[in-house]
Amino acid sequence: MKTKIATLFLIGIFYSTASEAQQQKTPSGYTYGTSAIAKSPMTLEELKLLQQSLLFGEDDIKYLKMSHEILKEQTSDILDVWYGFVASTPQLVYFFGNKTTGKPDGEYLAKVRERFAMWILQTAEANYDQKWLDYQYEIGLRHYSTKKNKTDNVNSVPIINYRYIPALTIPVTTTLKPFLAKKGASAEDVDKMYNAWVKSVLLQSILWGQPYMKKGEF
Repeated sequence: MKTKIATLFLIGIFYSTASEAQQQKTPSGYTYGTSAIAKSPMTLEELKLLQQSLLFGEDDIKYLKMSHEILKEQTSDILDVWYGFVASTPQLVYFFGNKTTGKPDGEYLAKVRERFAMWILQTAEANYDQKWLDYQYEIGLRHYSTKKNKTDNVNSVPIINYRYIPALTIPVTTTLKPFLAKKGASAEDVDKMYNAWVKSVLLQSILWGQPYMKKGEF
């Protein structure tokens, strides 16, 4: 396990020091808003009902958008923290391991990291349109056996067990809060941005579960 953690740590260090040009290029497998992804089976009206059930409203959109300016230059540092958490949690490292050797797949982790940086910015942009909804479905498919490993052509485990997806809402948002406070926002605004992030991440983790359920169950 020490070897796995060390491998993950080195990947994080390498990509956190990548050139600005590398960080700005379109990540491999990033198909947001393209014809390469299917339309979500969920409608925008159903999305609104789910948001209402989460007490997610216009104020949350406002504070997510506020967070964009604060977080846009901190994505690499945020990902170092998140990857550090994954590295110290064996049951999470497992999903990025080579199915044959059991060791973390460095190239796989690096590609996911690039898309993860885009996900931070998308979440902060808070554009809940059809393109966004379709991409949530695509992300769910990539966690499920339907598309797991196919985007990056890797030989990893065939599925991410769904129970870990909503569970990550807590470590992701808890560790994000200090970054929200780094640019001089008031304590009240930081709390409101944080609360909006908790709701948005939970919303997305729920949407990613759609492929795991039988038709009519979601």
